[in-house]
Amino acid sequence: MSKEIINSLEEKRTAALKGGGDTQIEKQHAKGKLTARERIEKLLDPHTFTETGMFVSHRAKGFGMENSHPATDGVITGWGKIDGRLVYVYAQDFTILGGSLGEAHGLKIAQLMDLAYQNGAPVIGLNDSGGARIQEGVDALAAYGEIFYRNTRASGVIPQISVILGPCAGGAVYSPGITDFIFMVDATAYMFITGPEVVKAVTHESVDANTLGGTDVHRAKSGTAHFTAPDEESLFNQLRHLLSFLPPNNMTPPPYEPPSDDPQRQVSELEKVVPLDPQQPYDVHTVIDAIVDDSEFLEVLPGYAMNIVVGFAHLDGHPVGIIANQPAYLAGVLDINSSDKGARFIRFCDAFHIPLVTFVDTPGFLPGIEQEHDGIIRHGAKMIYAYAEATVPKVAIILRKAYGGAYIVMSSKHLRSDYNLAWPGAEIAVMGPEGAVKIVFKKEIEASEDPAAAAAERTRQYRQEFANPYLAAARGYVDDVILPAESRQRLIAALETLRDKRQPTPSRKHGNIPL
Repeated sequence: MSKEIINSLEEKRTAALKGGGDTQIEKQHAKGKLTARERIEKLLDPHTFTETGMFVSHRAKGFGMENSHPATDGVITGWGKIDGRLVYVYAQDFTILGGSLGEAHGLKIAQLMDLAYQNGAPVIGLNDSGGARIQEGVDALAAYGEIFYRNTRASGVIPQISVILGPCAGGAVYSPGITDFIFMVDATAYMFITGPEVVKAVTHESVDANTLGGTDVHRAKSGTAHFTAPDEESLFNQLRHLLSFLPPNNMTPPPYEPPSDDPQRQVSELEKVVPLDPQQPYDVHTVIDAIVDDSEFLEVLPGYAMNIVVGFAHLDGHPVGIIANQPAYLAGVLDINSSDKGARFIRFCDAFHIPLVTFVDTPGFLPGIEQEHDGIIRHGAKMIYAYAEATVPKVAIILRKAYGGAYIVMSSKHLRSDYNLAWPGAEIAVMGPEGAVKIVFKKEIEASEDPAAAAAERTRQYRQEFANPYLAAARGYVDDVILPAESRQRLIAALETLRDKRQPTPSRKHGNIPL
């Protein structure tokens, strides 16, 4: 091969690797942002990235587009490894046309998603884009549609992860919205359907990008961002940690890690964690950390709907999904947002064969006009649907309170949970003893000489006779009543027997979850 041909190839590669050139790269760095190639290098194992479509460029004409055809068309695509496991990744390059998505750009992403889907490996999108390329009109919109279709087809087949590292507006937010997990970096990332200018023009409200759709908004208010971090490197470390719990696809078991934590370890510290007073709060993280391997728990959506806690951990080296009511926040009630959060997480775990471990301590669903009018019936039904639909191993421990409909919802036997335990102080009833007594013994209490004393005595009797785990155990609704210290070893033993669980499902296209 002639030296001229070789030199030509090297020149083209060098130009492609430079992206938008030194000036644009300096501007990217000045904003505290890495370039697309730097991001891929930080995320993947060293020297594992293979690029596809380096020399792709747009074919648009008009608006001066015909005068420049930069290589890659503003998105780097390819595959590599994370902790030795195959992943497909694309990174939008803001130094080229602001990372805007045109026809060629979008089809590169779509083709990469096809490879991920066909080969059964996760796909990771590093988003930093000005949105649809206006100069390409409907061709840009069509390319978005190709991506959305593939997001939907791959849902529940391969893990899909979106990382928001810059602007993400308009149609660009819908692809991340379909994916399984969204990561956002502080300060430079934001997501919204319509930007501040459009909002002001339509509603006359003045708002900046961060207030409208910054990290704080999506971490705590909208529940859109599952993970956030102060800088890109920390965010990539979180992403790598998440992948350590996930299988590459829905046909492969979750990754096993030989445990360093004794599966027979007693958790005697839990004997004093839950207060005897059922009205007194405590932090359920204490329970989770004590039980799981090496106290390692990766919480998902930690700043949103904090009355429920969800996340990933290991038990005897095997990944599990944790769902727990949080008595330290709103007494652990279920409401609209916590129901959505829990149902979404349950369905992800079920899609990828990750067993579900549920810790129950809830007084019920949150009452109130606002909750009723905003659809607590519909949203609460999502939790019921998700638990009932899930065919992965399901185990649960009732730590303290399990009242009314919330008892049924939280992985009860009636929704086909496989193994249910309760601590001795658990209260399982239609409602709390105080409320039940006020209804059942209302006339008797009002007629007594000392209503307060009569109510207290009836409450004591109700708690002793009805609000305990033994009636449920007698009916077979609870498989055993155990000491808190036994919780870890009993959960591990149950999950070991359920590892090869098979549960047939009805022949149907799909169910109709109450969205």
